[in-house]
Amino acid sequence: MELEKAARAVRENAYVPYSRFKVGAAVRTPSGTVHAGCNVENAAYPEGTCAEAGAIAAMVAAGETEIVEAYVIADSPRPVPPCGGCRQKLSEFARAETKVILATVSGEVLETTVGELLPGAFRPDDMDRV
Repeated sequence: MELEKAARAVRENAYVPYSRFKVGAAVRTPSGTVHAGCNVENAAYPEGTCAEAGAIAAMVAAGETEIVEAYVIADSPRPVPPCGGCRQKLSEFARAETKVILATVSGEVLETTVGELLPGAFRPDDMDRV
């Protein structure tokens, strides 16, 4: 699976001198392009960047704005879901039914959707005025 391979590879580049908790993420767009990101911490902890946010930023920088699938991997005892902020970021660029695969480096996998991760998400159309 291309998404898994990209997320696993980029996870190794994570800059995590404080938490030592590497996370990798990859998103696929309708064009089939995969964009990846890893978490990046800094001394003004917790002002770092999450892996999901990095993958989304790479996607937008490449000129794309829709996610059709996402994959997140960490070295944790269970598949770790995205933080609240990243759930909102995913919902900005994906449909509620968009598949999100959460995985551990040891091979445990949980398949979910953006809508299951963030039910009742605040969406761009919530700002539409009548």
